[in-house]
Amino acid sequence: MRILFAALAVVFAFSSAEAREYGSYDPKRIFTVSESPSGTRYFIDLQYLDQILNDLSIHARNYPPDFDTPQDRQRAIQNITVLSGMLDVLVNDPNPSQGTLLRAGDLNSMGHNLDIIISSQRAFTCFQKLLAIAPDHPIGNFKYGKFLTGSNNPKLAIPYLKKAHSSGVVDADFELALTYLALQDEKRALESMESYRRARPNDPKADHIIDAIQNGRIQYEILKP
Repeated sequence: MRILFAALAVVFAFSSAEAREYGSYDPKRIFTVSESPSGTRYFIDLQYLDQILNDLSIHARNYPPDFDTPQDRQRAIQNITVLSGMLDVLVNDPNPSQGTLLRAGDLNSMGHNLDIIISSQRAFTCFQKLLAIAPDHPIGNFKYGKFLTGSNNPKLAIPYLKKAHSSGVVDADFELALTYLALQDEKRALESMESYRRARPNDPKADHIIDAIQNGRIQYEILKP
């Protein structure tokens, strides 16, 4: 069961998808295998993989995910399931690349948002392997922290989001604010959101959330989908 603390005044911030269709893709296109006397070699079409990830992110980077139709949602689940299994081969390589681990972690964190059972553990594995190789990886820390908050581990998320912030990831402040709200720490949430607004003064979400905190319009409930 997923249990998330949500600030009702900022629920809109968790729904990232605009009204657009999720595309049709052939996940098997990203992966080719070549056999040679020296062994098996794997090749990934990163451009096509990133195209799929970018489209998925529009709809599923936050919980709850937002798709135009049940068919779009099901197609996304099928894509994530196939891609995750394919990337798992590379994730379990003795020397996985940082790029592969980051993409696989991101993919599986979106799978978690779509309630794909195996995705949560795969996301943990990918991000932990990435940060074992590169502890200061800016985007790796950011995405792992975001995943931890979304998987109901906000206290664990804070050090990673802070490290991402220290590395110059502006969006880390926004996620820190939401993480502190999940912990009902409105003082620190306000500080983080004000920091985000200074860097992104044209983002209306920041103004809305700051106003809600300052005027006592934040309410909390446990969400049980």
